[in-house]
This record gives sequence, C-alpha cells and structure tokens, in this order.
Amino acid sequence: MTDFAWTDLDQRAVDTARILAADAVEKVGNGHPGTAISLAPLAYLLYQKVMNGDPADPKWLGRDRFVLSAGHSSLTQYCQLFLAGYGLEVSDLEALRTEGSLTPGHPEFGHTLGVECTTGPLGAGVADAVGFAMAARRERALLDPVTPLDQPSVFDRTIFAIAGDGCMQEGVSAEASSLAGAQKLGNLVLIYDDNRISIEGETQIAFTEDVAARYAAYGWHVQHVDWTNGGTGYTENLPLLFEALEAAKAVTDKPSFIKLTTVIGWPLPTKAGDHSVHGSKLGGEEVAALKTELGFDPAASFAVEPAVLEHTRAQAAANAAAAKAEWEPKFEAWRAANAEQAALLGRLVARELPAGLDAALPAFAAGKKSTRAASGEVLSALADVMPELWGGSADLAGSNNTTMKGVKSFLPPEQSSPEFVGDYTGRTLHFGIREHAMGNILNAITMSGLTRAYGGTFLVFADYMRGSVRLAAIQKVPSIFVWSHDSIGVGEDGPTHQPIEHLASLRAIPGLDVIRPADANETAQAWAQALAHTDRPSAIILSRQDLLTVDRSKEGVAPASDLAKGGYTLVDADGPLKVLIIATGSEVEVALAARDLLQAEGVGTRVVSMPCTEWFNAQGASYRASVLPAGVAKVAVEAGVAMGWRDYVGTDGEIVAIDHFGESAAGALLFAKYGFTADNVAEHARTALSRIA
Repeated sequence: MTDFAWTDLDQRAVDTARILAADAVEKVGNGHPGTAISLAPLAYLLYQKVMNGDPADPKWLGRDRFVLSAGHSSLTQYCQLFLAGYGLEVSDLEALRTEGSLTPGHPEFGHTLGVECTTGPLGAGVADAVGFAMAARRERALLDPVTPLDQPSVFDRTIFAIAGDGCMQEGVSAEASSLAGAQKLGNLVLIYDDNRISIEGETQIAFTEDVAARYAAYGWHVQHVDWTNGGTGYTENLPLLFEALEAAKAVTDKPSFIKLTTVIGWPLPTKAGDHSVHGSKLGGEEVAALKTELGFDPAASFAVEPAVLEHTRAQAAANAAAAKAEWEPKFEAWRAANAEQAALLGRLVARELPAGLDAALPAFAAGKKSTRAASGEVLSALADVMPELWGGSADLAGSNNTTMKGVKSFLPPEQSSPEFVGDYTGRTLHFGIREHAMGNILNAITMSGLTRAYGGTFLVFADYMRGSVRLAAIQKVPSIFVWSHDSIGVGEDGPTHQPIEHLASLRAIPGLDVIRPADANETAQAWAQALAHTDRPSAIILSRQDLLTVDRSKEGVAPASDLAKGGYTLVDADGPLKVLIIATGSEVEVALAARDLLQAEGVGTRVVSMPCTEWFNAQGASYRASVLPAGVAKVAVEAGVAMGWRDYVGTDGEIVAIDHFGESAAGALLFAKYGFTADNVAEHARTALSRIA
C-alpha cells in the first residue's frame, strides 16, 4: 500500500478549491456549491494522491478513469482539473455555466479535457463507471490474452466514481450496480457521498434504506468512512479515507463501495448541512465568512496563491511521470512480444475498420427472412474479422439474435450456465433485464475507445433506456442499439409490446441515426454503416416476422448498398412516373406489391426504400429531388404513427400509418386489419394521384 503523505500546501489546495467553488457559483448566480465544498478533500485526494493520470496527456492509455455521477457538482471536478493542470485556468472557473465556456453546468465529454463522460442525469454516471470497468476487462483480454488473469497487465486500470444520494435513488444505478456485483468487477471503486440532502431537503422524507447493506447484498466490498463521527463532531479524516481507497484498489474479485458520510457544504460557517447550499449560490456574506474561516482574504475573489498552484501542478506532473516511467517499459515490452495485438491496437486507436469487413458481410439470396435473424447472421459473420465487436441483450438474446455464434460469454467463469459458457475473455454480454443500465454501459464501453459495443431489446422497451440513448447522441458516441420486434407484427403479445410511436419519438432525438432495414441485405448494410460511423449512435430496428428478401439480381432493382444514402429508388416506374411509394422496414414489401397492382393499371410507380431519414436528409438537394421529385403523387407507408411523413409526401400526399395502439392478435391479421396491404396502399396512391391529376 502506498504511504499517505499530506502537507500544508495540500490542505491549502483543498481550501482553495472550496473558495473557488463558492466564488464561481456566486459570480454566475446559480449552480451547486455545497457538495463541491464538502467533497474537495476527496476529489483532491483522488486527483493528487490516488489515480493514475497525466494532465499533459489526458488520453494516456494507462490512465485510470474518473466519473462524476453527481454531475451537478461539476465544480468538484473542474477545480481539480484546474489545480492539476488539465487545461483549465481561473478564467474558466470564472466563466462557469456561461455560453462557450469550458466549464458548463454539467461535465461534458469531448468538451473539457479530463472529462471521461457527460454526466448530469443522476445515476447515469454509476452505470457509466460499470461500463468503463467492463471495457477495461475486455480490452485487456483482447490485447493481452497471454497474461494470466491473476497477473498484472499493462492494460489494467481502476475506475473511480463519485455518486450522491440522488444517484443512489435512481433506478439506473441499482441496475448497473447489481450487474457489477454479478460481474465481480474488481477494478471499480464507487464513493457514495452520504450527506443525506437533496433539493427538497433531508432525504429521510423519501429515502431511508441502508445503502451500504444494499451494496453488500449486490456482492460489493463495502467500507464506511464517517467524517461526522456518528454525529458527535466533524473530522475530515483523510488518512482513513486514503486507507479505504487503497484497500478498495487491492480488492480484485468484487467491486468496491465506500460510503463517505459528510455534511454538505462543510465548513461553511452558518449554512453547512442546509439543503439550500445544494443548488443555490451562498450569498456574499456566507462566502466572505467561509474565506475568513479558511484564512483567505474575504474581499478577494478567485484568489489562488502561486505557491499552491505550483505545488499541485508539479505534484500531478511528478505523479504522472512516475506512473509512466513504470508503465511505458511494460508497454514497450508488450508491443515487442505481441506484434499482432500491437497492430490491432494501432487500428483501434485510429478508429479504423478492419480491411475485410465488407467482404465478410453475408449476401442473402431471394426468399424470406426476418431482419432480426439476418442481423444475427451478420454479427456471426463479423465475429472473426472484427474482434473488437462485442455485445448482447437485456435477457432477449434468442429473440434479438444478438449472440455471435461460437463466442463465449463475458462473465465470471463460475457463473457459466448450460446455455452460456464464459469467462472474462468472452464477447457475449448478458445485461439481465436492465435496459436503462445497458444503454449507459454501452456508451461507456464505446467511450473507453478501443472496442465497439451493441445491445439489444424489444423496440417497445427503448422507452426504458431513452435517457441513455439521448446521452449517446449528446456525447456523439457511436453506440449501437439493436431493437427488434418493431411493429404490430409482434402480434399476440398485444399493445404493451407493439411499438406505435417509437420510431417517430426516436427520430426526434438529434444526432441519432434510426435505421429500419427492409430486408436481410439492407440489414447487412445497416451494420456496415453503423460500424463505419464514429461520431454518432445508431439504432438498428428489426422485424420479428419474416420479410421478403428482395431479389437484387433482377434488372432494375437497386443494390442494398444504396442504404447508405438513407433513401433510394429500390424499383423505378415502368413508363412515365406518376406515383411514388415511400416505405421502411416490413412495409417495403407491401409497397412493392402495391406497385404491381398500380403498374398493372398502367400507373407508373416507383418504390423508395427509406431505411434512415437522417441519412437521406443529409444528402444534397439534387439527390433528394431525384428520388422524390415534385409533381408526383406520393404515399408513405410505415407501421407506426404518421408523424414526420408529411414532410416527404407533401400536402397532397397520403400516409398509411397507425395512430392508435394495437391489440393481441396474429401479426398478419393486424397488418391486414389496419390497412397495411397492397390493395389499401394502392387505393391511397389513387387518392393522391387524383389530387394532382
């Protein structure tokens, strides 16, 4: 265990962080000063004494990871990034929560150096931390498979997270923490700030459980550090907290939970422990009193003594140099001994796809196949060529077809089952019935940077994970969400399981690519495009029922690779173009059948497959006009709400959609009952044509 060392300059740095937090909130007039003030010692301890990191090289491969799940207390992190020298200066703290600053209200991934993920929605950071821990294990197995698991690897690291009472109350943290216990993630340390305060005041009005006992029941290693001494007096016992952190790092067979009992806002002279300091400025009088209490000039704002800043930045740099001096020779030895893995690492860091990906994609013959089945075959085909790809399902692997054939599961080997045999080198993820946590875990795995992850459930349960999908889009993280059973085609399970509004609601999320392939070959291309994108998440929407696999060998039928354009002419009109039918997913075959009826009447009809409106909208105006020309009768067909389709068919066009919930009956019966038939689509086309004739 590393010896604990603490100097007067360390203490002065902690107190400097406190007054900076108070001044920053006071200046902007809003924010969350209380936790940043009382947790300054913990945050400083992590950044200056415990974690491996390099302010001069924030993306260093050997660094530990830090997640501030209590993202509202962003100053807890910003002040330490400033003190350690991660690129923030006093002027950035002065610009807290203002337009264009590097210190937004909540930490944002890709915006501020040293921030590993965007946090804000409470509990999401706990799930992120679990994802980072899982990613570390998988990356080690992928890149250093020869080192025994009980021996240290150059790819080992520890993930630290700080969570508050609000995080502990959110369901997503419970989902993720339960999974972390089952996964025995010994590289994860979660510190819970037990200050018993939330916006409405003391948490006892709604939150009374023994959180530490809950984490023990999850299978975590649990410690308690009580700075209130059972309510008898407040002592910031840093040696004891350091000892707990070091003990947590030493436990490798289970995740660690440290309950740190604090008083919010301590050592504020009159407001410590008051819920007002959670989310409001302190007021000039209280800020001045705090500065006096800590030995600072009460009239000075954002005061940082040069000796303090010199100390903290030099200490952080020295710690980084020492850590790298130990790590880099090991890394070079690994590189020399593992040429194949070293080449793979180079490709992964560059975020390049393997050269053989396109050749590995299966080509499906004409016939019938559900897109979920096709997706499963695509994943199995990619398993060997793309070793960084891994994923699974929220207990629906057999339904989502998210298991690559021939690969082991990612889990402690002693928890293998007759159906799923695995170990820590596995690639099949079992999230359990935890959709919300699954989404955040996928995001963190992807943000970790060296692998690509996907996760599946039924489309209707995308509602459970919407917050994590939105965070993926905000962070521009290329997570891949696989949602099957995409319509009333689900059938007998009834309206609770039949998506109606989901496609439209997901398309409303900025930066999310919603891809609903029409057949097996479009499904293969959907995967190719989702994997090619590194700056935004993808949702691949799949059918339960078998769909027509379009015969692409026929003359006049477009290749499935045109899916990359988002919308394309699948089959053009025979003769002058009069009617244009736009469809997605399972409704494309209905559109093709309607075209046959109309062509038999001499009505030239084009069928446009529109698997991804986001990609189509991104095409140039000339291309979009060539696919959807003016002066043509247009019909949109999708087994979901009509929302959004008026933009494509115009005021004179028709929309065949479903604007009510379904019912428990056979899927084919419901499609016919609700008008998703060739006859009904053709009739709507005639109506649209009559308006422009």
